[in-house]
Amino acid sequence: MADFTANTLDATRAHYMALTRQRRLYGGIMLLVFVLLLASGFGIANDRNAGGFLPGLPHIFDFPADVVAEAWQKRANLPGHLRDAIPALIETINIAAVATLTGACGAIVLSLFSTHGLAPWPRLIPLFRRVMDLMRAIPEIVIALVLIFVLGGGPVPAAIAIAFHTVGALGKLFSEVNENADQKPLEGLASVGATWPQRMMLGLVPQVAPNWFSYALLRFEINIRASAILGFVGAGGIGYELKNAISWGQGKFDEAAAVFILLFLTIVFFDQMSSVVRNRLTHGSMKGPKKGAAQ
Repeated sequence: MADFTANTLDATRAHYMALTRQRRLYGGIMLLVFVLLLASGFGIANDRNAGGFLPGLPHIFDFPADVVAEAWQKRANLPGHLRDAIPALIETINIAAVATLTGACGAIVLSLFSTHGLAPWPRLIPLFRRVMDLMRAIPEIVIALVLIFVLGGGPVPAAIAIAFHTVGALGKLFSEVNENADQKPLEGLASVGATWPQRMMLGLVPQVAPNWFSYALLRFEINIRASAILGFVGAGGIGYELKNAISWGQGKFDEAAAVFILLFLTIVFFDQMSSVVRNRLTHGSMKGPKKGAAQ
C-alpha cells in the first residue's frame, strides 16, 4: 500500500513538472514571438518614417527647449495669455461634461439591457453587448473627423464623438457593477407585482448608484483630455487654440506654453477633485469618528 502511494505521488509529481515545463516552454515561445513582432514593427515604422528614430533621438528635447526658452523670455505676457485662453477652456470642459452626461445616460440603459438577471429581453443580451463593443472600439477622433465633414467644425461634433465612445466604455463598466448587485430586493419587488422599471429604480439603482457615479467621474477626467485632443482636428475648445499656437511656430510659443499650462492645471484639478468624491462615494467620509463618540 505504501509503495502504491509512493508511486502515485511520484507519477503525479512527474506529471506536474512536465506540465510546468510545457507551460514555461509555451510562455517562452510566445514571449519570443512578441519580441520579434515588436522589433519588426519598429523596423518597418522607422523605415517608413520621414526621419530615422535613432538619429533623431538626440534632438527629442529641441522643440520643448525652444518653447520653454521663448515662454521664459516673454513670461510677462503669460498672465494675459492665460486669461485669453479661459473661454476656450470653458468650452472644452462643457464638451466633456455634456458628453459624459449623455454617454452615462446611454450607458445605463445599455448596461441594464446587457446584464444577466436584469435584462428585460435576455435573448438580446449578446446583441446589446456587441453594440457596446462596437461603440467602444471606434476611436473618438475617427467619429469626430466624420462628423466634422458632415456638420462642420465646432464643439458639437466633439461632444457627439466623445459621448458615443463614452456609452460603450461606461456601459461595460456599469454592466459589471450590475452583475454584482444583490438580487433579493429585485425578487421581493417582483413578488409584489412591480414592473421592470420599478424594480430597476427601487431595487437596483440604490445599490449601484455610487459606483456608477464614481465611474462617470473617472470618465469625465478622460473626456476632458479627449476633448482637448479633438481640438487638434478642428473640434473647438482649448485644443484648437493649442494647435494654432504650435502651428504658427516661432513667435507664438509663449501662447502655446500658456495654453498647455492652463490645460495641465485643469486636468490636475479635476483629477484631484474627482478622486476625493470617488473615495467618499465608495468608502464613505474620510474623516474619523469624533472624540467621545464611543463613550
